[in-house]
Amino acid sequence: MTSYLVLLHGWGANAADLAPLADILQAPNRQVLRWQAPHQRPMGGYMWYDLMALETDPVPWGLPESRQYLHEGLAPLPLAQTVLAGFSQGGAMALDVGLGLPLAGLISFSGYLHPAAAPLPRPGLPVALLHGQDDEVVPAIAARSARQTLQRWGVQVTYQEFAGGHTIAPEAIATAQSFLQSVGV
Repeated sequence: MTSYLVLLHGWGANAADLAPLADILQAPNRQVLRWQAPHQRPMGGYMWYDLMALETDPVPWGLPESRQYLHEGLAPLPLAQTVLAGFSQGGAMALDVGLGLPLAGLISFSGYLHPAAAPLPRPGLPVALLHGQDDEVVPAIAARSARQTLQRWGVQVTYQEFAGGHTIAPEAIATAQSFLQSVGV
């Protein structure tokens, strides 16, 4: 049976940026998909929503369309055999959309919860939060806060901070590989 890992890139990047991660996380019977955000960023690259507006608008420009885009993209996949993962803004989108779906699990690399997030997650949903202690783009406090909120919601959280900044460190990749095996993907 084929399982799926869907990877979402960060703000200003594109799906090609995740090719090295996809290669590392590829496994027999696991198809790795790299999805590109639907909105072009004015300064180049792509975005899931207007990141600058997030501080003042809990539903910034582009977020509803990106949610719809991800729901439509995930609809044909066997959700119970699918993990949704993302880096930075992609990690926030994975949490935003994935908490409300019957997925095998979620992985957020250097991500965060949206301020207005209030989904009804499946109790016990496995979620991995992997974050750099010295992240200057998305401070580690955002991951710690997300962990507390998710645990309060009954989510099963695997949490790891690693030395480093706003990146996907080798330790985070090793934890992601173990997480994928533990959820059967």
